[in-house]
Amino acid sequence: MVSDGRSRVDLRSDTVTQPTDQMRDAIRAASVGDDVLGDDPTVQALEERVAAMCGMEAALFMPSGTMANTVAVRAHTQPGDEIVLEREAHIYQYEGGGFAAISGCSVALVDGDRGRMQPSSVASAIRKAAGSLGHYPDATLICVENTANRGGGVCYDQGTLDAIVEVGRANGCALHVDGARLMNAAVATSTSPSRMLEGWDSVSICLSKGLGAPVGSVLAGSTSFIARAHRWRKMLGGGMRQAGVLAAAGWYALDHHVDRLVEDHARARSMAEAMVKHGSFDLDLEAVQTNMVYFAVQGWTAEQTQGHFANAGIDVLTIDDTRCRLVTHLHITDGAVARVEAAVSTVP
Repeated sequence: MVSDGRSRVDLRSDTVTQPTDQMRDAIRAASVGDDVLGDDPTVQALEERVAAMCGMEAALFMPSGTMANTVAVRAHTQPGDEIVLEREAHIYQYEGGGFAAISGCSVALVDGDRGRMQPSSVASAIRKAAGSLGHYPDATLICVENTANRGGGVCYDQGTLDAIVEVGRANGCALHVDGARLMNAAVATSTSPSRMLEGWDSVSICLSKGLGAPVGSVLAGSTSFIARAHRWRKMLGGGMRQAGVLAAAGWYALDHHVDRLVEDHARARSMAEAMVKHGSFDLDLEAVQTNMVYFAVQGWTAEQTQGHFANAGIDVLTIDDTRCRLVTHLHITDGAVARVEAAVSTVP
């Protein structure tokens, strides 16, 4: 899997990374305790670090980003409430309908620009039971995804994030950021996480994507919110024991794998530009802002495109009937980029 010029180049996702030797050393050396009993010092240190990084009061270590988002929705809402989401949002598309099954919520879907909602569209989507003769649910939560995966890995600009906060406050809605790749957004926009999250009530940050840890996400918010989240994490089976071995990987990732995200972004851009230059590829170059490229080959199905790259030792992910996705990560080297660009050049 490691792209050293000999083995396969795995671009299906940034979730395919494996711990580096140095990260394995950090895991081996981790101080641990029973986190369910509140005794794991490494977990506690990671939670405190992420909370401070986000400008929030507290944080909670989670097994996955999906659980972090699911718990966030449940802690912010009551059954029968409604969530405002962009139509392609991960919470709606890829989390198994947990908002409905676990939180009993409906969703108001907003058409966005490359996965990003505009404040006016958010305001228009908010429904309240009051004044509707009981017909409407209460919209009590607004969620944005930054970066927007299905939008091509694009980032929200700060003005839009701030304006959505104003809409939420004016309408009595809590505000959650699905920040699975928030650090990619922070690096790409040169904006600190704390500034990006000003006014937001909670955020989930994934450690096992671009940051390269093997497992884990962190949910951050107010002390009272995290207390509610802790209870829901327990009920959903997310309480872990000597979880410090996992938290240590996340700590190492924050120390060593944030600044290097700029390399992932540059490599994704290089591959996208090669596709545009070729002429037979359809892609939105303006959407290539971080580590993703969504693309299609004119006249080919997605399976044909995937097969062409697979024959060259390169693994990409099919998205729909025509489009594929590639995602760069810490195992993708300049040599791997050259192999991809060579495969691009052989498309008829």
